[in-house]
Amino acid sequence: MTLLAFLFLLTLVPAGSVRSRHPPKAASDPVFGPREVHGVRGGSVTVKCFYPPTPMNKHDRKYWCRQKGSSCLTVVSSDFVAAAYRGRVTLTDLPQEEHFLVNISALELGDAGTFQCGVGINGRGLSFRVTLSVAEAPPVPEDAELFYVKLHSTWTVTCGFGKETAEMRKYLCKKEKDGCRNIINSYQDTDVPGGLQLTFESSPGSFRVTMTQMDWEDAGVYYCGAGEYEKDNTKKELDVFIYEDKNFPHLKNNITAKLGGSASFECLYDPLLNSSSRFWCKQKGRQCGNTIINNAGRVEDTYEGRVAMFENPENKTVAIILNQLQDKDKGTYWCMSNELREQQSSTELTVVPGEPALTGKKAVEAQAGSRVNLTCCYPCKYYSYEKYWCRWSNTGCAMLPAQQQGLPQPGDACDANARTVVLSLDPVTKEDEGWYWCGLKRNGVFGETMAVELRVSAGRDAKLSPEFLDVDSSSDPGAVPPGGAHSDAEVRKGAAPERLVLSIPCHLSFLWVLGPLAGLILIVVTAFAIVKYRQLKRSDLVSVGSYRTNISMSDFESVRDFSASNSVKETHETPMGGD
Repeated sequence: MTLLAFLFLLTLVPAGSVRSRHPPKAASDPVFGPREVHGVRGGSVTVKCFYPPTPMNKHDRKYWCRQKGSSCLTVVSSDFVAAAYRGRVTLTDLPQEEHFLVNISALELGDAGTFQCGVGINGRGLSFRVTLSVAEAPPVPEDAELFYVKLHSTWTVTCGFGKETAEMRKYLCKKEKDGCRNIINSYQDTDVPGGLQLTFESSPGSFRVTMTQMDWEDAGVYYCGAGEYEKDNTKKELDVFIYEDKNFPHLKNNITAKLGGSASFECLYDPLLNSSSRFWCKQKGRQCGNTIINNAGRVEDTYEGRVAMFENPENKTVAIILNQLQDKDKGTYWCMSNELREQQSSTELTVVPGEPALTGKKAVEAQAGSRVNLTCCYPCKYYSYEKYWCRWSNTGCAMLPAQQQGLPQPGDACDANARTVVLSLDPVTKEDEGWYWCGLKRNGVFGETMAVELRVSAGRDAKLSPEFLDVDSSSDPGAVPPGGAHSDAEVRKGAAPERLVLSIPCHLSFLWVLGPLAGLILIVVTAFAIVKYRQLKRSDLVSVGSYRTNISMSDFESVRDFSASNSVKETHETPMGGD
């Protein structure tokens, strides 16, 4: 009964959801080529077959065979050519480009048939079936353009139909049973799905379509064209195959961040291509809007102090951080490159209400010559994370070596359970004015950040904010403000002070209060004990009537001496042991 119920529920699962989790049948065979190839008698054809770029496949045997019944007879391979085809068939392997080419010249009508291109041994799985048609005379149908696309990567296609089509509608659609489903077209300025772009090329009538985060269900036959798919014949067939490369990184395509907080985006790049330009932009309609930041140091004015780019050559990624998030920042952002288009990517940002992880004063005014403490508060759960301060500029955010960590001080405006990381500038100068970032890192990955704008005035009329910022202008050189550091650990212009990391875990934070208190009590008790011990050592306890008092025996001896010399006029004696 339980099995029947499970089978019933399984029939209710949408087919699309199953397809999105598992590769289609075609994707299980990683070799891909054209489904049909058309040629003319006496002419030639070239067949392109793709294969996964594994070390084994790069050095394995490649072949082109003719299917005959249950067997497949080799026409040409890496080291063999059949006698009937010698002199008119070649096989060229291009492992760096992940495919090999089979060229057949002097076509005859008898060359038509069903063939296989593959890797390894004939008919052992790594092969693709191709139908070759040979016509007596032209015209012949145009062959589809092939695209071998990695899972989760980006597909870019360029289509052109001449300057006479420059004013016509441009489109990309996917072939389905009931027609061709629209993917994107040039008349769309709104309701464009994230991860899709259509841009016009410099050549009239030419356009480019970019799709990111390609998934298994994106494999299939597409058409790009000018005009309408059903009415106009200005279209081109595109055959897209999806395969999995486990070495290709899987980037996030959705990020959710809190209002006033920050978001970290990851982009791919090749550090060996120094000439390539990389830029980051926000999608507007069917294409990218203005460039927000690029690797040449250009930052859009409205994003000054809010966005920075960090390159990581080790894992071939670029981290782009956007902070001071506003509601209008939500949308789709693109990592673009002028060379490696398959490494272009898009990420959708959602901004929700909430409290950012890092808090503190966002704007600070200080007086030149004073000392400034920039304080950043972070929750206790980030205790094990790496904390840093950096100074922002158009070309990045230069890390600053001096920082202290500890408990919040009075006036820091931190939560009682929070911790702080402090950047001290002493003395602050006009050159120190600008943007400073406080941030978190873990295992080399950038996390939450907070931006602080520091303004420095030369006069005595600066509006200081001591509740968030400690500005010490006293003449005492040894004075240390709350949360500050002594002069040998302060951040100075052109100096690299020490870094002090306090290692008390968050769950033992009560020791910050009990430790000094216990030490003070111990000192008082020790001093009291020493005083009492010295008094007892020098004194005897003497009973005087019903009272007890500490009277030194030397005092009695002095009285006797005075009595013997008659220097004391009157003596009052007290009976010992009386009531």
